[in-house]
Amino acid sequence: MVAAVFHSPLEAPAAGPDLPPVAKAMTASTPTATAAPAAKKPTRDFRSFWLTVVPPVLGLALLVLIWHLIASSSGSGIPKPAETWAQAVQVFSDPFYRNGPNDQGVGWNVLASLQRVAIGFGLAALVGIPAGFAIGRSVFLSRMFNPLISLLRPVSPLAWLPIGLLVFKGANPAAIWTIFICSIWPMVINTAVGVQRVPQDYMNVARVLNLSEWKIFTRILFPAVLPYLLTGVRLAVGTAWLVIVAAEMLTGGVGIGFWVWDEWNNLNVSSIIIAIFVIGIVGLLLEFALIKLASLFTFEEVKA
Repeated sequence: MVAAVFHSPLEAPAAGPDLPPVAKAMTASTPTATAAPAAKKPTRDFRSFWLTVVPPVLGLALLVLIWHLIASSSGSGIPKPAETWAQAVQVFSDPFYRNGPNDQGVGWNVLASLQRVAIGFGLAALVGIPAGFAIGRSVFLSRMFNPLISLLRPVSPLAWLPIGLLVFKGANPAAIWTIFICSIWPMVINTAVGVQRVPQDYMNVARVLNLSEWKIFTRILFPAVLPYLLTGVRLAVGTAWLVIVAAEMLTGGVGIGFWVWDEWNNLNVSSIIIAIFVIGIVGLLLEFALIKLASLFTFEEVKA
């Protein structure tokens, strides 16, 4: 009685010394199951850590070291980092206190400045973005307004503040006016440049299809101009945050700029340094938020 043993193609019998040569050859030609590779242990990416975390930490450490060396020199009058840190702990222990209209915590001052920036920037966006589209679409308007923009854009922001005080008769609207007039130019210029750089083939297709002006704007211009527009918005927000600090130093009231000037009048240099860091951190957060917003609406990677 002969017994036949059938093997699965994945289970080839082992070729031993008792098999005939033909059987050994057939066994060798049979596909065998390959053993699954052993799972590798996850390796830590120290290169990414080195390039991402270490450089900023070293930069901050260098800044603190230079600050300490300058503060340690005789007659500088600048407080040391440890003294400023102690003052910062005291300032941020109650950032929203109120002891009168001109004595409020740093939190209220930052919120007041952000409110002025939001109003002035919002008005500039309502005017500047449509104006940029119109200037970019019309050769006549472009040649008409380009000399005016070139003339007014380099004017110092503080030069517009007296005009605002004269017209609006108040410090708060004058500061908002200064933010408006200084942050409108980046949005107008970048939007107009984006419209002018739309490929002519797109506009030719729109003419062939006899698209309305509204469809040209929504289907062609706006998606193509959006990266330029968002770049102008980022530049405008940065300009607005720079301007409001200088404007509040001159107009007074509540705001981070007024807080800096008030601390200088009280000869509290530690609070001035704290205000400098607060201004920088708020500006950094605004920039980071706009980068994230831009990355949601554009396919290209948006870099700082």
